[in-house]
Amino acid sequence: MWKAVVTAAVAFALLLCQSSSLDNGLARTPPMGWLAWERFRCNVDCVDDPYNCISERLFMQMADRLAEDGWKELGYNYINIDDCWMSMDRDEQGNLYANKTRFPNGIKKLADYVHSKGLKLGIYLDFGTHTCGGYPGSIKYLQKDAETIAGWGIDMLKMDGCYANVSDMSWGYPDMEMYMNKTGRPILFSCSWPAYAGGIKVDYSVLGKHCNAWRNYDDIQDSWDSVTHIIDWFGDNQDVLAPAAGPGHWNDPDMLIVGDYSLSYEESKAQMAMWAILAAPLFMSNDLRSISPEARTILMNKEVIRISQDSLGMQGRRVIKGDNKIEVWLRDIEYSSYGIAFLNRRTDGMPYNFTLTLQDLNFTYLKGYHLDDLYSGQPLGHFELNRNLTVSMAPNGVVLIYAYPSE
Repeated sequence: MWKAVVTAAVAFALLLCQSSSLDNGLARTPPMGWLAWERFRCNVDCVDDPYNCISERLFMQMADRLAEDGWKELGYNYINIDDCWMSMDRDEQGNLYANKTRFPNGIKKLADYVHSKGLKLGIYLDFGTHTCGGYPGSIKYLQKDAETIAGWGIDMLKMDGCYANVSDMSWGYPDMEMYMNKTGRPILFSCSWPAYAGGIKVDYSVLGKHCNAWRNYDDIQDSWDSVTHIIDWFGDNQDVLAPAAGPGHWNDPDMLIVGDYSLSYEESKAQMAMWAILAAPLFMSNDLRSISPEARTILMNKEVIRISQDSLGMQGRRVIKGDNKIEVWLRDIEYSSYGIAFLNRRTDGMPYNFTLTLQDLNFTYLKGYHLDDLYSGQPLGHFELNRNLTVSMAPNGVVLIYAYPSE
């Protein structure tokens, strides 16, 4: 009898917890998948550009590629709709519905299709009066919209913050999380709250109670400059950002643009490596129907993904920023191991050699460490704490190393 009473009390406490805080069991490691925005933006011209417009056809084709080309097996399991999927008005009952020309079968049918592929479907809403693209916002319809997307079988929500007062976000995002919890459907919640509130001007301890991930900074653009600005911002603010990250709640530096137009091969490797070190969500925004073999190889690197998906969930930090434009970033990972990214910010036309010891990085295991280069796939060997390690980095390039204690 006593055990039954205790069990009932624990179950009731858990129920209360689930109804009042995030605790949805999702995103225990950084989520992975594909997101439309950077590559396809708000292209709604399905007459002259049917291949690239925001439509059910596009998302079905991308779901096919995730499921059939090996992406799903690596963890890329979300297929995410962004802005411009809606009709410009709600229906007579105030419900959102998809544009009937571009999504003739509706979002529920699309979700069913995505689920049939063993994938999950994400969707986009905006907390304000309108989305960034001018479609209906959710500020007066939070409960209705939460119930709508849950009824469609949505698995992830990205909630933007255009056309909203920042002061309203401190109640709006928690309210949306509460309403989604009440539906009983687990929905991974990605918030844009801190991006509109100045990045570090929010209480991250509160944010982590209501959001599984959050955009902190400016939208990424298809350029190396954009990538490096984001990296710099994360490094400059790491004392605030890094403690906020962990299983179930992640800082989001925005999409991977590997496979798009602007990044070189070395820059593409660098973005992938840095997002892994930062414990960032890995959402590709590219065209999986025509992605190059080189970009595919980078995005499918199992060892880099292993660093990204480490179960400790600790965000890496910049530990060296030298006048020579070389940076060293370090991420603690399980089994007393480390991911080390050597990032070359130089643009002179030859590789740059950089030398240090593991002692310089405050490694302490007296028997030393074994080092593997994760892009070349080559073991670098055993290194005592005081043995010199020299890495050669291409301009705008990276060397990513996995270091684990030697037996």
